[in-house]
Amino acid sequence: MPEQGFNLDGLLRKLVTTGGSDLHLKVGSPPAYRIDGQLQPSELDPLTATDTEELLRQLLPERIKADVEEISDIDFAYGRSEVGRFRINAYRQRGSVNIVVRSVVPTLSTLAELGLPASATSALDEADGLIIVTGPTGSGKTTTCAAMIDQINSSRRVSIITIEDPIEVLHKDKMSIISQREVGVDTPSFKAGMESVMRQDPDVIYVGELRDSETIEAALVAAESGHLVISTMYTLDAIETLRRILDSFPEYLERRTRQMLATTLRSIVSQRLIPKADGEGRTLCIELLVNTEAVSERLVVQGRIDEIAEIMNEGAFYGMQTMDQAIGKKYETGEIRLSDALMNVVSPLDFKLAAGVGQVAAV
Repeated sequence: MPEQGFNLDGLLRKLVTTGGSDLHLKVGSPPAYRIDGQLQPSELDPLTATDTEELLRQLLPERIKADVEEISDIDFAYGRSEVGRFRINAYRQRGSVNIVVRSVVPTLSTLAELGLPASATSALDEADGLIIVTGPTGSGKTTTCAAMIDQINSSRRVSIITIEDPIEVLHKDKMSIISQREVGVDTPSFKAGMESVMRQDPDVIYVGELRDSETIEAALVAAESGHLVISTMYTLDAIETLRRILDSFPEYLERRTRQMLATTLRSIVSQRLIPKADGEGRTLCIELLVNTEAVSERLVVQGRIDEIAEIMNEGAFYGMQTMDQAIGKKYETGEIRLSDALMNVVSPLDFKLAAGVGQVAAV
């Protein structure tokens, strides 16, 4: 017999206890949990339009006064001390409300525990500059950034200001003092938050996402004027990240943007989570670009960004590696399967040749 009823606390507790990343509440389907990257339907009955609307009413914070019937798309954070903290997105499809709940792990892991090499985190000791963490949805960018902030908080006497949409991980003051501002609550937008943050005496600024040219420019200016800025982008690797930043500006500003990037960029950390060969969870693969003199020289000159990939490929001395190299190491140790490796590398043919499998079919 399927379980009956849609108790909000029960749904959220199961998401946390199973180690799931997301809970999908879709009209016409039973609640489904994403565990280790795979959607797994529950044994509950299919949700009705009335069910999802009632669940959304329970989730909505008091500050949001809109009627459920008027909501077409909304993001907000939800927290229960005895359950956990979650990021909520509710949207309409064919007139009915669907909800996606993302679990935010309340316990902060250290960067070492997450599997980030020291070369990926050394820039956190810098007084200024720009650090960008990239990757697809669900690759752990929020967790990595939270660990970065916690490392600074635990080791430096500085003022940290975050601008987030929504606030996902709550930080307590340790050696640093931290102010966390939420878009839509404390500031109308990332752009507005970045415009005002310079008057708030920050040493370190975390902006949840570089979404548009105005926010990117504000981050570059903040980094250039003596602040350490940490942010994220939904890009797959360092080269795509650099192109996305440059493409955000009109052509007449490209030279200035190149110069600012060459001066302020400290590192780009790109990450992916790939299923382990033993089926027990996923492992983190890290691509790292460090802004060395050779990288900076190519950032300044138009048409030389592609050359940075080769610098990364040969930059082990500085801790650099491409995503294909990172995945190759995991495959060589047997941590991931060939089929999963080939799904995530940039060049599957080159990867198979380098791995010595020739034209062997993925298994």
